Amino acid sequence: MGTQSLQDDEVLGQIVGGSLSRGLDVRLSSPGIAEKAKVGTFVTIQGRGHKFFGIITDMSLDSVDARFPSFASSMEPSISEILVGTSTFVLARVTPMLSVPISGLTSPEPAKSLPTHFSITRRASNEDVQSIFGTEDDRHIWIGSPLDMESTKVCLDLHELVKRSNGVFGKSGSGKSFLTRILLAGILQRDVATNLVFDMHNEYGWQARSENGYHVKGLKQLFNSKVSVFTLDPSSSEKRKVSVDHQVVISPSEILPDDIELLAPLLGITSFGVDLCHQLYKQFADSWFSDFLEIGEQKGSSSHNEGYDLQIEETSNPSKETFSSINDLARFFRQSSSTMEALYRRLQHLNSFDFVKKGSQSTTIKALMEQLKSGRHVVFEFGKWGSDLTAYLLVANLLTRKIHQEYKTLTEQAIYLQNAPPKPLVITVEEAHRFLSKEIAGKTIFGTIAREMRKYNVTLLVVDQRPSGIDDEVLSQIGTKITCQLDNERDLDALLAGAAGTREMKSVLSRLESNQQALLFGHAVPMPVVLRIREYGTEFYEEISSAGSKTTAELESDRRSLFG
Repeated sequence: MGTQSLQDDEVLGQIVGGSLSRGLDVRLSSPGIAEKAKVGTFVTIQGRGHKFFGIITDMSLDSVDARFPSFASSMEPSISEILVGTSTFVLARVTPMLSVPISGLTSPEPAKSLPTHFSITRRASNEDVQSIFGTEDDRHIWIGSPLDMESTKVCLDLHELVKRSNGVFGKSGSGKSFLTRILLAGILQRDVATNLVFDMHNEYGWQARSENGYHVKGLKQLFNSKVSVFTLDPSSSEKRKVSVDHQVVISPSEILPDDIELLAPLLGITSFGVDLCHQLYKQFADSWFSDFLEIGEQKGSSSHNEGYDLQIEETSNPSKETFSSINDLARFFRQSSSTMEALYRRLQHLNSFDFVKKGSQSTTIKALMEQLKSGRHVVFEFGKWGSDLTAYLLVANLLTRKIHQEYKTLTEQAIYLQNAPPKPLVITVEEAHRFLSKEIAGKTIFGTIAREMRKYNVTLLVVDQRPSGIDDEVLSQIGTKITCQLDNERDLDALLAGAAGTREMKSVLSRLESNQQALLFGHAVPMPVVLRIREYGTEFYEEISSAGSKTTAELESDRRSLFG
């Protein structure tokens, strides 16, 4: 590796102090070591009866004499050279995460004791990393390497990952989309769950363009016969030469007041407007949306007169035909005409979506469930509608609500009949804070899924650059967090709330490089680790989609799809 990197098992120094809560102080053995050790470096400490595993979370300069800073500036270079490493030295703060008996008879456990003074601290070796994170197999995938350990693989336990909702966080350009692709491809290839990806920017289906300008493969290219593409915008898919399995159509009868409540901030609908939507639904049931807009389109004068009042009084449940204008509707609900007209104008925006088709019988949910039940993974492309946040939130929330209900029914039936439960479903959603904000998390299906954990075998993979916008309770239910660079203090605090060693982890997070580095911590890994994320490119494609892993039928399906 050269002189700028630490070697496997290289001695860093000795323990000279510290505590379990604030970390251990390691006096580095030489000035050369001080410049090679980094915040985030994975280290081991050899105790008398246990071996401890931890990471460097801070580094500082110190001296044996507290008066040293006062006379250091006037010191001769020859004298300062003598003092370096003797009277002055570098301390590394190491946070111990795990310990294992030297006998090796038990598995690693959270560190609850301390090594003694003068215990030797070393840079972890490849064998150390494997003993903690495992090796690639049917349940583990290689996700990246520890800092300055490019040939060492940190593996992620996918079986543990899909048991809970998880999150990939990082600011724009930090590499979270590539990291998400690695996770999705691993879940698919290892067959531990089924993926449903709400692909806002058409990045996960066929291909995407990296920040460097080159194209990268999506799930459909890598696993053609195992992936179905649903689209809201067939023309976009056709231009990109993406094979589409289903064109998505939403019936107005599928839109509920709960969907409007989620969209209210974007549409400018007040709480009074949301309440009015619920009243309309109570009056007109599933046809509330289309009935309301049809009444609003009528240009006739108000029928508010004595005959109208009498008609309303004599009709216990007036139908749409009872109302000849929006003013009549306002009178019936005891609302001002201006309030009713404002709601009408705002809901018209949803009616302008070409995938919302009046009079249509939507087959999307049926087709989607058929794909998921058969074990096929679904990428949901939005095409031109990906730039319209209202369209994205509406479709993702509406479909997820229906899918969750289907999985709830399947799970309850399996329990009653003592059959195998449905295969776990992982729903990937971008701009997650829009669904899971403090104001609406308790009212959306995404908040419900996050809090339920895997009660009905449905979990979330949230992808977001603003974790501080996610409800605290929901964020606390995120099992495993993979965090690329974030530079907002509130985002860092939100992610680490409730985690062990919050202050130390915050120091590590704040020093991540702008691209391809991440802090991985949570349920699916034994201890936090700073990673250089593996490259998502040719080598990854070959490993993850080797022809040898496909059946003859799958290969034939690939051939027909690609060549006709």
